[in-house]
Amino acid sequence: MDTAELSDLVRRQDPDRHLVTLYAPEPKRRALLALHAFYLDVAAIRSRVREPLPGEIRLQWWRDTIAKDEPGGHPIAEVLLETIHAHDLPKSAFDNHLEARIFDLYADPFEDRNELEGYCGETEGAMLQLAAVVLDPAAARETGSLAGHGGCALGVLRILNNLAVARARGQCAIPRDILAAVGTTPEMFVEGAEPKQLCASVAAMTALARDHLAKFTQEARAMPASVGPAFLLLAPASARLKRIEPSAFERQPSDAPAWRRQFEILRRAIRGW
Repeated sequence: MDTAELSDLVRRQDPDRHLVTLYAPEPKRRALLALHAFYLDVAAIRSRVREPLPGEIRLQWWRDTIAKDEPGGHPIAEVLLETIHAHDLPKSAFDNHLEARIFDLYADPFEDRNELEGYCGETEGAMLQLAAVVLDPAAARETGSLAGHGGCALGVLRILNNLAVARARGQCAIPRDILAAVGTTPEMFVEGAEPKQLCASVAAMTALARDHLAKFTQEARAMPASVGPAFLLLAPASARLKRIEPSAFERQPSDAPAWRRQFEILRRAIRGW
């Protein structure tokens, strides 16, 4: 897959991910696009399957493909393996990402906030860190905490945006301890009982995302400019969180307008955090 095809694939599926790569140095863009294409392909697995088993088979295919360096003619796999070798990316990060994504296929909730944050770290946080390594391997050694907080902010925001869809499938991604703190359970969440408590659980998740975003923003002020483009996906997060209503468990929130997201990305790219 040439770079133009790869760029178009990412742009069609996620315009923001495509846009942030344009703020990276041109020689680094193909690798960043490969990471985004991998992320999007894996993220879409849940929506493509009706039962967990086919999803697990697809996740295992990715794990085997990366472990064995055998793309099997798959265009995204080919460019991803090229990127892994060119930038000496740890295969364990991809394996952990794929392992964490098994959660998406099942109805079992997170037991507590720590388990949720671990999931966000292996999914969103790992991709931020890998992008930083592509941009500047030396500077990326100091961005682990940034990627952790940024990944948690993005991960919780993703869960909130997908809450209504997941609930319709019988899934609850809000941890048991957060639900218990507001007087409800995963079973009650799925069934829709006690709307007041369900709204409170959404508000608690939103507060958690805001807390991680605030910590990310604080630390990002000292971030080396060379790795800045890796974290531009966080730029529209605040605007998106403002659109999360307590009733997000009933209907999917509307996204922030494209112009607003693009402006926030541009602003952070120019001024930093």
